[in-house]
Amino acid sequence: MNVESRTGRVVVIGGGISGLAAAHRLVGAGARVTLLEATDQLGGKLLAGEIAGVPVDLGAESMLARRPEAVALARAVGLADRLQPPATATASLWNRGALTPMPKGHVMGVPGDPEVLGGILSAEGLARMRRERELPRTEVGDDVALGAYVAARLGREVVDRLVEPLLGGVYAGDVYRTSMRAAVPQLFEAARTYDSLLDGVRDIQRGAAAKQPAGPVFMGIAGGIGTLPDAVADAVRAGGGEVLLRTPVIGLTRGAGGWQVRTDERVIEAESVVLAAPAWAASALLSAESPAAAAELSAVEYASMALVTMAFRRRDVAALPEGSGFLVPPVEGRTIKASTFSTRKWGWVDAAAPDLFVLRTSIGRYGEEDHLHREDHELVEVSLRDLGAATGLAARPVATEVTRWIGGLPQYPVGHPDRVARVRAEVAKLPGLRVCGAAYDGVGIPACVASGQRAADEIMLSRDPARGTDHEAGE
Repeated sequence: MNVESRTGRVVVIGGGISGLAAAHRLVGAGARVTLLEATDQLGGKLLAGEIAGVPVDLGAESMLARRPEAVALARAVGLADRLQPPATATASLWNRGALTPMPKGHVMGVPGDPEVLGGILSAEGLARMRRERELPRTEVGDDVALGAYVAARLGREVVDRLVEPLLGGVYAGDVYRTSMRAAVPQLFEAARTYDSLLDGVRDIQRGAAAKQPAGPVFMGIAGGIGTLPDAVADAVRAGGGEVLLRTPVIGLTRGAGGWQVRTDERVIEAESVVLAAPAWAASALLSAESPAAAAELSAVEYASMALVTMAFRRRDVAALPEGSGFLVPPVEGRTIKASTFSTRKWGWVDAAAPDLFVLRTSIGRYGEEDHLHREDHELVEVSLRDLGAATGLAARPVATEVTRWIGGLPQYPVGHPDRVARVRAEVAKLPGLRVCGAAYDGVGIPACVASGQRAADEIMLSRDPARGTDHEAGE
């Protein structure tokens, strides 16, 4: 087996957007970088594809633009002229069998004024919310389940009708066990500060309005967000880095002054390692060198989901409602949890096929994954059934594509931030090793980019303490 020298080398294990962001940052700082990806595809849940000849995203489709890291990375790798905001951000909620405009004036489904949910909640639900200021303070301690806390303050109807579908689109999780501190930290701080949750949300809204940045909330990329990973990889290669696909890592051991990274074909000796693999894979690789970190990571649970992308003749879908799509609360008892009208949402999809209309549905929540074992055609049929019930759509698609993301979304239950802190504390005992990815500080693209950049900065600081790092400023 070949053994390659460690001199100045940093190995990044994992070619999702976190690992790619780390490699890009490291190359820019002058490191000698080798990135290893087990599969034949970079980008993880960022995946570009096509349907009926139309370029589409088969994974994540947009990134939060109000948080700068992902947009800045896209610009840095030459995609500035392809950045595009959604053509429309007007969405609906499937509520009691009908599509209702998504209410405004809330923080991840939690309003500052009960009246904004007048079209969503029942009269009893609204009356329950209006009594919130009469309740005694609810202590949240070090963390609390978002759904349980909001239900205690405002009633379950708010959670089931609005918070659950919004958070379900992000984490595919159960909001009644999701950490408020991890998932919506500004809401957690408000809960710690205010006796009334409504008053706390109003303060968040006032603060956001005072410092509201100009520009769109979300951003996409013409051709798909899925084109970002290859652009980052190209930039890494242009900077002298090495990017290897189909190279799973089967062992990671600490030796005298460095690391040995074992693959099927060779051993790479590295001065430092960034471990950007999913929690279960990171756990296996750390089992020998850090059993405590490995045990913590093995406890991280994941949810699976499927995306059903369909292309219709445009003339057959003229009756579809306006807007970018709709969310489906689980209490509606449907299989799909959302649908995005891609042709309406993205100008580049619209322009690519004037005679076609592309939309997609998402299926799968934590604990409700039996649907994902069904055949592709069954997932298409159940999507069409739910679309028909919601919108009246009766047409058949001319093309379909089912993409499964098994174990795609890490779950953030109560206590997750403390688990992450324990993992990092254990990993920090191992010189020249850092972890990053969606399992730690957020599942959104900017959070994953920031996680990779933080790991890279800390690696470079450990190699050269005089260099300093500015990642704290972005936290």
